[in-house]
Amino acid sequence: MAMDKTPAGETWENFNQTISSELEHSKRAYKEVALMLEQSQAELVKMTQRSASISAHLQQIQAQFDSIPRADIRMAYNSMLDAQQRLLVMRGQIEKLQNDQDNLQRMINFLEQVRNFMADGGASGPAGNGHGGQAILEKMVNSQEAERLKLSRQMHDGPAQALSNFVVQTEIVSRLFEMDPNRAKEELENLKNSAMSTFQKVRLFITNLRPMMLDDLGMVPTVKRYVDSFKDETGCETTITVKGTERRLEPYVEVMIFRAVQELMGNAYRHNQDAASKPQIGVQLTLDDDLIKVVVSDNGKGFHPDDLKNTSGLGLKIIQERVEVLGGSVDIDALVGQGDRISLQIPVETTLNGK
Repeated sequence: MAMDKTPAGETWENFNQTISSELEHSKRAYKEVALMLEQSQAELVKMTQRSASISAHLQQIQAQFDSIPRADIRMAYNSMLDAQQRLLVMRGQIEKLQNDQDNLQRMINFLEQVRNFMADGGASGPAGNGHGGQAILEKMVNSQEAERLKLSRQMHDGPAQALSNFVVQTEIVSRLFEMDPNRAKEELENLKNSAMSTFQKVRLFITNLRPMMLDDLGMVPTVKRYVDSFKDETGCETTITVKGTERRLEPYVEVMIFRAVQELMGNAYRHNQDAASKPQIGVQLTLDDDLIKVVVSDNGKGFHPDDLKNTSGLGLKIIQERVEVLGGSVDIDALVGQGDRISLQIPVETTLNGK
C-alpha cells in the first residue's frame, strides 16, 4: 500500500508515530514503577520489623526509666521517632507508586485503543476531515500540560510547603534539646501532629487524583460519594440526580466525567467564598444509550462567558479540551448575579455492562 504523501497524510503518520512512541514509553515506565514498588514493599517489611524492635526496646527503658542515663533515653526516643517518620514516608511512597502504576496501566490501555482505532483507519484520519490527527494530538498535549501545571501548583502550595516547614521545626527541636528539654518535647509533639495532618492531606490529594472507588464501582457511585463528601467538607448544600440506566462506561470516559464534576463543583465553591451565603450546587447525570449528559449548576454570583477568554484559570479549559477530544460539546449558561449552569454532552459508543 502506497504511503500518503499529502500534508494530511504526513500529519496522520506523525500522530501515529507519536502514539506508538508514547505507548512504548508508558510500558517502560510501568516496568520501572513495578520494580520500584516491589523494592519499596520489601523495604517496608524490614522497616516495620526494625520499628517493632525499637518499640520493644523503648518499653524496656520506660520500665527502668529512673535508672537509665538521660542520654540513652533521648537516643531511644529519637530512634523511635526516626523509625516512625521513615515508616510514614515509605507508606506514602508505596501508595504513590501504586497510584502511578494504576495510572500508567490505564494510559497503556488508552493508547492501545487509540493505536488500534488508527490501524482500522479512524474517522479522523487523512481520508476524513484532513486535520483530525493534528487537532486531536494538539488537544491531548495541551490538556495534559495544563493538568500537569495545575498539579504542580497544588503540590507547591500543599505538601511541598508543609515539608519545608518540617525542616524548620526539626532544626528548632534539635536546638531546644540542649537548652530546654521540656519545650523540645512539646515541639516534638507539635511536629508529630503536623506530620500526621500533612500525611492525611497527601492521602486526600492522592485520592482526589484517582479514587480507587472509581475503578471498583464505576462513575455513578463515585460521583454520588464525592457530592456527599463535598457537602461535608465545604458546608455547601449539594444535590445529585441520576437519570437513565446506571452502567459502567469505558474507563477513560468515567475518569473524564468524574474530573469534570470535581472541577466544576470546586469552581462553584471557590468563586463564591466571599458571598454572604454558601452556594447551592446541583449535579445531574443522564445516561442515554449513546450519549452521557452532565450538568453542574449553582446559584452563586455567576460570570459572563466572555470573561473566560481573559481568565488564567485552567479547569474549565481542560474540561473543554477533553470533551472535544471525545467528540462531545460543552455549553455554558451563566449570567453575572444569576449563577451558572455548565452542561457537557459526551457521545459513547461502547459500554461495559456489569463490569
